Amino acid sequence: MKTIIRKPKKSTIGRLIDRIELFFVAHLFGMAIAITMGLMTRERMSHNNGIAAKGTFTFDIDPTIPTHPFLQQGKVLPCQVRHAMATFYDDAMATIRSLSIKLSDQSFQSPFDMNLNTGSITLFWNAASFLKLAKMRRQKWGIEYQDYYKKYPIGKAGAIETLRRNPTSFSNLTYYSKTPFNFIGDDGVQRYAKYRAIPFDLSVKESGIIEERDRLEPENQRIIPGETRNRNYLKNELADRLKNQPVKYWYQIQIRDAQENEDQSIFNCCIDWDENEFPWRNLGVITLNEVLDWDSSNKLGFGVVNMPKGLGCIPAESIYDYNSLNYMRAKTEIARKARLLAYKLFGMPKEIPENENRNSSTIE
Repeated sequence: MKTIIRKPKKSTIGRLIDRIELFFVAHLFGMAIAITMGLMTRERMSHNNGIAAKGTFTFDIDPTIPTHPFLQQGKVLPCQVRHAMATFYDDAMATIRSLSIKLSDQSFQSPFDMNLNTGSITLFWNAASFLKLAKMRRQKWGIEYQDYYKKYPIGKAGAIETLRRNPTSFSNLTYYSKTPFNFIGDDGVQRYAKYRAIPFDLSVKESGIIEERDRLEPENQRIIPGETRNRNYLKNELADRLKNQPVKYWYQIQIRDAQENEDQSIFNCCIDWDENEFPWRNLGVITLNEVLDWDSSNKLGFGVVNMPKGLGCIPAESIYDYNSLNYMRAKTEIARKARLLAYKLFGMPKEIPENENRNSSTIE
């Protein structure tokens, strides 16, 4: 299966060139997003169509998890989350749904952030493939990535896994970090971790799994002809649900020990870790009680740089390194700052209308 991967260079000069290329690609990408989206359109890099809520995070830690100073049994932290969907402004389309978590009551500062999306694997696997995805997007009224899926079937497989069409609620989906992170606990042992959030009620069945039509053509994300749901139905459902009852998720972790001469494929976010060998274990409970207003939701920012010591990003060596995705995400903080500056200069973007301009990645 065709992918964009290159073996690490063995020479010192070659490795240095790879690091320099990664540095400049990541910083130039962050600057480009800051100018074109942060300042010019007041948008996030993706997932602009969203709704935020606040509540608490209570640590309820599986005793088999290695101890870490941040993981304190019974500790309660303020929690803010933002549910969203990638690219489009129409909840009734077949899209990636997300849950971003911030263990803080601040707009950005936080001891722990995590961005999670539906599906356990994704459409790209390193910075090089992500840039290729962006270049080959060619979106037009809800159809995108045709050429990318033809060239990289592994990307199409990721789309089939991660897209959701017409889920009944944000609250009954499962969300994954997909990329691994460091986990170095009190014992100093190098480990790696992935994260996910699942409905608190374990009997809840995930909705929105795409069926035959969408599996054959995941590039066609348009609403189904005759669709009666409005473009904000999913956000409205969550707001209505929180008026009547809290929404809860289990937050879980998957951990594996590092090995000598590590097989680099364990860092590939297009490959799941075996759940029998590396089971998901509980870290705590997210309890949401109240929706945030539009302005507060927009001001929220979530960054991979907001992580405790020992739980942060795994170093990357090149744009072909699987861990280069989180490296590049860490270098896009300038885009968040540009977006917040644009809010001050030009005001908040307008709220998403109910039923205008369907199948769209714009609300203008």
